[in-house]
Amino acid sequence: MKHAILALAPLFISGCATTNTNYRPVAVEISEPPLGQVVTAEVGGTMLQQGKYVESDAILLHDTVKVGVLGAYTFSRGYYVREGEDGKNEFYRPEPSPEGGKVDKSLLADPYRTLLVSKSSPTLCGVSVFGAKVCSKNAPFTRVKRPALTQDGFQQTLLYSGRIGNKINISYREFSNNIARPAFNNDVEYDLGESMTIGYKGAEIEIVEATNRAIKYKVVRNFNQAVR
Repeated sequence: MKHAILALAPLFISGCATTNTNYRPVAVEISEPPLGQVVTAEVGGTMLQQGKYVESDAILLHDTVKVGVLGAYTFSRGYYVREGEDGKNEFYRPEPSPEGGKVDKSLLADPYRTLLVSKSSPTLCGVSVFGAKVCSKNAPFTRVKRPALTQDGFQQTLLYSGRIGNKINISYREFSNNIARPAFNNDVEYDLGESMTIGYKGAEIEIVEATNRAIKYKVVRNFNQAVR
């Protein structure tokens, strides 16, 4: 009875799908700005950033989409991250974040398995645990990249916190999986009357000009490899 109900809607296509969970997020290395280049950062802005983060292919669903008779599956607006693919389709699950989407199923629908997106057309399908699928054509979504919550993401940054008199304030932050690590945050004060070159955790920066609004500088050396 359930499968018969899902197959009735003339405005939707239906069928069967074999799903995969073979996708792996990609690690992206970061080292900014380039060494020896004079750059400017405003108060609160990032002066130096090094490390890597892990990002995943994802889709952003712009509006709520219902598929199947009486809305067998309802996909709320938000992000869905890729979990697998085959030659014709990609498979997604709701991102586990406040911006992530959500899937609801109707009373008569089979248990939900995955969100299928066609590689060749803007078609979005809900796939059940039995492989049955119900779809919507011209679904309003955009392919995007999203930070992935894994153990591999780690970043170090220096932020400019302003100038008072002849002293500048720099804030050091470490991020793991895009979450600040409070025990590894620190605020440091430097006296430009003593030196126009500052250093922290192996990083070396030459200050060209600093005000209470912005700082002009160049990076001579980036951070040493941090120990987590």
